[in-house]
Amino acid sequence: MEPSAGRPMDFQVSVTVIEARQLVGLNMDPVVCVEIGDDKKYTQMKESTNCPYYNEVTNLPWNDEFDDKEEEVIHSKNLLRSGTLVGSFKLDVGTVYSHPEHQFFHKWALLSDPDDITAGCKGYIKCDIAVVGKGDNIKTPHKATETDEDDIEGNLLLPEGVPAERQWARYYVKIYRAEGLPKMNTSIMANVKKAFIGENKDLVDPYVQILFAGQRGKTSIQKSSYEPIWNEQIVFTEMFPPLCKRMKVQIRDSDKVNDVALGTHFIDLRKIANDGDKGFLPTLGPAWVNMYGSTRSYTIMDEHQDLNEGLGEGVSFRARLLVSLGVEILDTSSPDIMSSTEVQVEGVPNISEVGKVEEFFLFGVFLEATMIDRKIGDKPISFEVTIGNYGSEIDGVTKPKSGTGKRSGGDGDEEESELIQGSSDEEEGDDNDLVSVSSTPPMKPVITDRNYFHLPYFERKPCIYIKSWWQDQRRRLYNANIMDNIADKLVSQSTTLIPIKMVPFRMQYLLTFHYFFSQFLTLANKDQNQTGRTKLDKERLKSCMRELPQHSIPDVYIWMMSNNKRIAYARVPSKDILYSGVDEETGKDCGKVKTIFFKLPGKKGFGAAGWTVQAKTEIYLWLGLNRQRKDFLSGLPNGFEENKMLKGPGSQSAPPISLTYTMKQIFQLRVHMYQARSLFAADSSGLSDPFARVFFSTHSQVTEVLNETLCPTWDQLMVYDNVELFGEVGELRDDPPIIVIEIYDQDTVGKAEFMGRTFAKPITKMADEHYGPPRFPPQLEYYQIYRGNCAAGEMLAAFELLQIGPHGKADLPPIDGPTDMDRGPILPVPLGIRPVLSKYRIEVLFWGLRDLKRVNLVAVDRPRVDIECAGKGVQSSLIQNYKKNPNFGTLVKMFEVDLPENELLHPPLNIRVVDCRAFGRYTLVGNHAVTTLRKFIYRAADKHANNLNTQGTHTHIHARTHTHMHPHTHKSTHTSLWKKKKRKKGGDEVEEEEFDESMLDWWSKYFASIETLMEVRPSGKMVYPKELENEFDNFEDWLHTFNLFRGKAGDDDDQNMADEDRIIGKFKGSLCMYKVPVSDEMQREMGFDSNMGMFQNIPTNDPINVLVRVYIIRATDLHPADINGKADPYIAIKLGKSDIKDKDNYISKQLNPIFGKSFDIEATFPIDSTLTVSVYDWDLVGTDDLIGETKLDLENRYYSKHRAICGIPSKYAIHGYNVWRDPLKPTQILAKLCKEGKLDGPHYGPGGRVKVANRKQTDEHLALTVLKHWEDIPRVGCKLIPEHVETRPLLNPDKPGIEQVGQMWVDMFPKDMPAPGPAIDISPRKPKKFELRVIIWNTDEVILEDDDIFTGEKSSDIFVRGWLKGQQEDKQDTDVHYHSLTGEGLFNWRFIYPFDYLQAEEKIVISKKESMFAWDETEYKIPARLNLQVWDADHFSADDFLGAIELDLNRFPRGAKTAKQCSINMVLNEKDIPMVSIFKQMRIKGWWPFLGKVEAELQLMTAEEAEKNPVGEGRNEPEPLEKPNRPDTAFLWFLMPFKAIKNLICNQYFWLTVKLVVALLLVLVLGLFIYSMPGYMAKKLMGV
Repeated sequence: MEPSAGRPMDFQVSVTVIEARQLVGLNMDPVVCVEIGDDKKYTQMKESTNCPYYNEVTNLPWNDEFDDKEEEVIHSKNLLRSGTLVGSFKLDVGTVYSHPEHQFFHKWALLSDPDDITAGCKGYIKCDIAVVGKGDNIKTPHKATETDEDDIEGNLLLPEGVPAERQWARYYVKIYRAEGLPKMNTSIMANVKKAFIGENKDLVDPYVQILFAGQRGKTSIQKSSYEPIWNEQIVFTEMFPPLCKRMKVQIRDSDKVNDVALGTHFIDLRKIANDGDKGFLPTLGPAWVNMYGSTRSYTIMDEHQDLNEGLGEGVSFRARLLVSLGVEILDTSSPDIMSSTEVQVEGVPNISEVGKVEEFFLFGVFLEATMIDRKIGDKPISFEVTIGNYGSEIDGVTKPKSGTGKRSGGDGDEEESELIQGSSDEEEGDDNDLVSVSSTPPMKPVITDRNYFHLPYFERKPCIYIKSWWQDQRRRLYNANIMDNIADKLVSQSTTLIPIKMVPFRMQYLLTFHYFFSQFLTLANKDQNQTGRTKLDKERLKSCMRELPQHSIPDVYIWMMSNNKRIAYARVPSKDILYSGVDEETGKDCGKVKTIFFKLPGKKGFGAAGWTVQAKTEIYLWLGLNRQRKDFLSGLPNGFEENKMLKGPGSQSAPPISLTYTMKQIFQLRVHMYQARSLFAADSSGLSDPFARVFFSTHSQVTEVLNETLCPTWDQLMVYDNVELFGEVGELRDDPPIIVIEIYDQDTVGKAEFMGRTFAKPITKMADEHYGPPRFPPQLEYYQIYRGNCAAGEMLAAFELLQIGPHGKADLPPIDGPTDMDRGPILPVPLGIRPVLSKYRIEVLFWGLRDLKRVNLVAVDRPRVDIECAGKGVQSSLIQNYKKNPNFGTLVKMFEVDLPENELLHPPLNIRVVDCRAFGRYTLVGNHAVTTLRKFIYRAADKHANNLNTQGTHTHIHARTHTHMHPHTHKSTHTSLWKKKKRKKGGDEVEEEEFDESMLDWWSKYFASIETLMEVRPSGKMVYPKELENEFDNFEDWLHTFNLFRGKAGDDDDQNMADEDRIIGKFKGSLCMYKVPVSDEMQREMGFDSNMGMFQNIPTNDPINVLVRVYIIRATDLHPADINGKADPYIAIKLGKSDIKDKDNYISKQLNPIFGKSFDIEATFPIDSTLTVSVYDWDLVGTDDLIGETKLDLENRYYSKHRAICGIPSKYAIHGYNVWRDPLKPTQILAKLCKEGKLDGPHYGPGGRVKVANRKQTDEHLALTVLKHWEDIPRVGCKLIPEHVETRPLLNPDKPGIEQVGQMWVDMFPKDMPAPGPAIDISPRKPKKFELRVIIWNTDEVILEDDDIFTGEKSSDIFVRGWLKGQQEDKQDTDVHYHSLTGEGLFNWRFIYPFDYLQAEEKIVISKKESMFAWDETEYKIPARLNLQVWDADHFSADDFLGAIELDLNRFPRGAKTAKQCSINMVLNEKDIPMVSIFKQMRIKGWWPFLGKVEAELQLMTAEEAEKNPVGEGRNEPEPLEKPNRPDTAFLWFLMPFKAIKNLICNQYFWLTVKLVVALLLVLVLGLFIYSMPGYMAKKLMGV
């Protein structure tokens, strides 16, 4: 999302971590961390699994703009191993918000290791992510089947258009240098230091910081420099395409206390790349980027510092930065690649050329300055214009060091400019003594009216002109202007070509399109100056892109100054006022007079202060090269003389400092204010006292004030005499000034309150033109009124501007005088402009009032309804006692009124409710304005249709019944449907068992309807994805509900009160309007009772007793209410005085509870007509918290012709799960409908009866078929509501946003009818008890982990561990097969796992306490998965994990028959291998792979079967398994000593043995030498 110009919004990020799959690692205990900004939330830790199942919800507030590009990080940690990071996934919050529905639902996030980019995928996390802002409603998408969601590759968490396989890439951001930094340091210490020590050196220590994908990179700090040079590059390593779309570039000022941002720029990677066939990677520059922020003033505390951070629209130029961006895709297989993703900062060589520097000239004329807010005061006012730092009062005029603007590019460093402190208004030029004037002379404002000033420019118009030097990158701006012009021309072309036939229109449009773009390419390529053209410029030229990611000339800022203070500003994009010799390249506002409204800077512009116009100016701007400025005055209105600053020979080329207009025209403006509708409610009564203030030039007038209305009809002509406009006649005729209309609420005390504003342009008539058709008299038009950014009503008016010729006002068309003398001098709208009226009769059905709240702390007792339209109206009868009977005694009243023949111009109809209190006092309760009466206009059908309706009714019904009851088309019998079994033959013969009727219940119908049940599909029912009333137009087929409002309205900028809070009650009734006199057909339609008018055959509104039966099925996506991220929901129902709280049956720690309850309540309509169903969170201590509630209007349902009292099933049955609920049978319902619609019938002929499967069809089946097609019956037919379940939002006023959902339905049975049967049992299905018996027979090819110390052979002490997911505490181990030399293990060991299973949802149900401190057990629903692990047992150290497999008991590969046939492909290529379900197969045996192979036998038994056939665990009784015949290898070294000795000496300790033998021989020789030496010497000495 783009940086918002408004205040930071509040968001909420909801993350549901469902499960993880394929996590890389051994025997890990994974936990998921969700990190957003500085907030972190962790899930529970799951032990010993690579596929953990969490289903945990995390909600984190996010109260910032998306500009900060914070990301969402999801990663797994192994807590037992110092929090080892397994993998992470990063996603920009803005990417989620820009995705459809602001969410990702059931998507798989691919994990990668940020420390090793060569490692590949580290696993997947399945999650839901939703970002909710104010006013957003998150809809839960239709849940796909479990099989579709298990397709990980097809459901990756990636935005549309992003490939599934992303590559790693390096993002090189090169920072060269910056210019134009503000002359200040915002830190307190620096200012103190300057004041006391008197240092003169620069007070800014800038560095550049870049944030991207959660990583932060910084350049070095350049000490004390306003023009720092870095020549560094910051390198990010992130996947491509990145899920973080924007890069945040900031220049910051380093300080010991607190670093502050000097300016911020966002690089949107989508705008500098193209993913098409001829696309290109993101590339930018080298180019200057302009940064905007707060004003460049010397203040210690900057009140607009947020603007420097990129929050909101900048109000001043701050600096410009020379940057470039490049992306390089990495080859992760290369050995030279650096695997870490840490940010690197490197040096880069300086660049010398970024474009030729040219001298630019900006010229402006202020033709008019009006609507200056009087709050500013009456001090002299001036306007300052700046472009970059040029023209700034603080910085002075900036110019290049070389002293000339006409030098070639390539002098690199000399392009940097120095800041020269100059005078506020002028600075000497360098080539022809040109003086730059950037401010208008201060002028004291003149009062326009009580709200606004204006500046008395009159004939003398002040001018400004500024010289500036920029790199010549006009081609970028020219290309953008060409694209804008092409877009405008294509739009106008399409409107002019509409009447032509479609095929020629397409051809002509394509030819126009081709011509424009060939012209664009010709113009764009003609510029031979390639200096400064970047790769992005060339690529964008190929693809004809119009955005401007690479800046060149900064935008122009215009500031209104008063008493040397900056009050308000306006920003003009430089490309819009750029001049070119080619018309297509010229900016849309260049050389044209433009109306500019000034606004307050920063946060001051929010709320009511921002709605007020600070100033309205008519300004002429021209920007171009200094050498092109000969044409800079060509677009001004003619008839002026130039006033130069200098007199003499050089003054001819100098621009004027002011213009004096000698040519002016005198006009009369006529404003025809007819009416307005749907205005803003500004008073506490819910009404307003509106008047309009109309501004034109320096003139202002107001309409009269109309009290207490939101739909005023002023019918007033306002005449503005002697309006002086400057310029030629033809220019004013084609482009007259705009008119500003502001609507205010008049208050008796205080200032009038602003209600809205709109703009209009008058139709201009010159003195020599004829006043007549087609342009005159002008037609009334609707103008949209805006209050801030919100629509605040519509205004019906017309405007004409008439030139007063030489003969004065005598030539003007005459003004009809007032026809109503009571209005005094107020003139009405003339006859030629006011609409043509016709007489209408409006009939009003007064039914009753509902839900009236207290007014001024007093309950409403005797209310009355007043109806008013166009000055006429009618009053209802008085309700004598509202509490006892809130219905009216007289149902229908009517009145006649004159209304416009054009239905679009019909005035609103006002409904007001007053309370008649003692002593003749009347209190306004509430009001409602019916803005459009079109839907209440009676339109009789043509005679031909009426004849068909009256004559063909009986035949039509008979034909329908006969057709639909034909034996070949009706096949609805339960016996034939369920008792027959199917067989499929293909290879092996497989027989699929079908449920018979006794196996099916109400939940079978429900799950079949939402397509999640894997059973046979029974008779379904309609599940509406939203409220039932939304599907049937709020059941307002004849009885409408009008909300009554009271209190002041709120708006987006000032959240006083939402419209829902302003509702004080409801009026129930209807309207019918038609022209009089009445035609004969309408007379017949009215029937016999003329008092009822068009409201014939409606029921009486007497009180009626009703049995209301409420069925609550379940709720989903509830908002966590407890600190543990869960809730303990229960149901509360309120209807009238009945208040039911099912507190004892709360569901512990569930966000998706299944209630399955029905409640019977007796009610009396109309007193008890609003049903409130609430879901509360049960708390042990304190009051229970509201999670959400929904309200149903039962009365409209009860009286609706759609028959919403009890849905009609698709089949008729008298017993079983599909039993008929309605006390009336289909034949009785059909007869009742025919009687009410005055139809003949029904008649059941013998041809309609059928007989299927020995079951005779009765008239009930025939009648039911007609009821299901009742909407096809002419005149009286409408769709009857079928048997259904409705999905309703559960709203919580304290937590708007994420929509919680509840599913329910309501049946209503009148007490005067036969009593209904018992309520349908919808209690939740109880999980069925099963016992899974797993026999581990053998293992093979298991990894050999240990080395035998004696024999040296590889071996393992193998044992197998198993458990069901979610039941880790019930882990079971086999005994140990010691010293397996081949990986073969023999066990014959039985595991027994009892569990509860919900077959419809395919989940295991586990009830257990979360902790020892938990109050009660929590129910978990977990997928049925069996985990088997193989381990190596160690005596003195931890056992070694060897391998594992997880089998989904509903869908796992069939085991191989032999060990040789078993391979890892059985798990990897699941799509190619037949899958089985243990719940269908019941028993299966085979080999499965898990870093080895295991032979197992799985047997599933119901609890009853298991009790009849008990078995023992392991090899215990009963039915013990045979002890395996394992080879005795435990003491192998003792049985084969020579082999052990050979292994020790020859294999393990060979060199040690050699060394020992050599050492022993040396010792022996030495010993012998010592022993024999004395004797030998003695012999020698003695000579023996």
